[in-house]
Amino acid sequence: MPKYKVEAVDAAGKGFTDIIEASSEEEVTATLKEGGYLVTKIALHKDRKVQKKKAASNGKTFSFGKVKPKLLRDFTRNLSILQDAGLPILRSLNILMQQSKPGALRNCLIDVCAEIESGSSLSEAMGKSPKAFNRLYVNMIKAGEAGGALEVILQRLSEFLERSEELKAKIKSAMTYPVAVLLFSIGIMFFIMTNIVPKFEDIFKDFDLELPSLTKFLMSASHAFVTYWYLLPGIPFSIWLFIKITTSFSYLRFGWHLFLLRVPIFGILVEKTVVARTTRTLGTLVQSGVPILEALHITRETANNGVFEAMYQKILEAIRDGDTIANPMRNNSRPGFHFGCLFYFFIFLGGPIGCLLYLMKLQNKILGDIVVNMVDVGEETGELDTMLYKVADVFDDEVAVYTDALMSMIEPLLVMFLGGMVGTIVIALFLPMIKLIESLSN
Repeated sequence: MPKYKVEAVDAAGKGFTDIIEASSEEEVTATLKEGGYLVTKIALHKDRKVQKKKAASNGKTFSFGKVKPKLLRDFTRNLSILQDAGLPILRSLNILMQQSKPGALRNCLIDVCAEIESGSSLSEAMGKSPKAFNRLYVNMIKAGEAGGALEVILQRLSEFLERSEELKAKIKSAMTYPVAVLLFSIGIMFFIMTNIVPKFEDIFKDFDLELPSLTKFLMSASHAFVTYWYLLPGIPFSIWLFIKITTSFSYLRFGWHLFLLRVPIFGILVEKTVVARTTRTLGTLVQSGVPILEALHITRETANNGVFEAMYQKILEAIRDGDTIANPMRNNSRPGFHFGCLFYFFIFLGGPIGCLLYLMKLQNKILGDIVVNMVDVGEETGELDTMLYKVADVFDDEVAVYTDALMSMIEPLLVMFLGGMVGTIVIALFLPMIKLIESLSN
């Protein structure tokens, strides 16, 4: 006899959930009605162990890591289109699952379909697949289910993911050329130092020449490259490992993130990127009907920056005490002095000079007055989500403009650096050659 998962309420409005064995849904409804209960939801209950075994044999393949943002964006857009066309959610998911390539997303969709078949809602099913659907995604789906506007929420989610990916793509695209030039420069320098310079050194030794100071320095550098070549990849890896270990402690993680916001030139880019991402996240959640406390909590978790996480936590606590968003945002927009940040400035920016630079930036805010004022106006007019979207759009544009300007400055500097290094090597090698030619002429 089949089992049904039932949600019902009694005459007093108190709800309960139970699994009832019966021959049909009508029998379950009639039985509960006789007992004074009103059925609000009923679905065929299937053993989750059986569902998991079925899912495991239904095309799941080995995968590791999370679902790529691009795949999630495309899935969300397609699901929104299918829902707008009026297809049942389970059929829509099955269609998209069959179209997906083997991997993490397909495996997650198989699990989601199995959970829905066993009686779970879409948000509950997605919540059990964190590799694909984070808390922000799940809560927006939950809000869409509660408001009966799932297709609208999916459309907003799709737009949110697209804008986030566009911002990341702009930054990655701008950084591609400088990184390629830098790696190419390192490769050229390594080849010259390990192959060309030693041959010239042998020639100079054969003629027993007195080498100029610049040439001697070049020969010493060449010996260092040949002897300690492993430091070339070892130093960047050591720096990465040092940052990874130190930021595993919450205090130093806050200091590192504050350092990234305060570091000259690149700190402005980091700050604008985080502001754009967090305001768009909060605006999307508020517009989707997620309660403000839950929206702030999700925004804090998805900020990926300890400084902004601390600020949103203080805003959350202030709202619980009856305050607005703008007031605690204004009061906590200046992080203040932090020894962890001072530590990173000392390590990476020249010791005392770095410490002095940090002290000079101590009073800088992580949120400008324009952001706080727009949030304040949004709260007063009841259009907080609209104002947050405007802030995000403004900062997205500023990130794009600043990135282009930064790359326009970095590209010629890299070319000048490469030309200067090669020119110095050429001069250092040809100075002894000139002496050699002069001596042979005499």
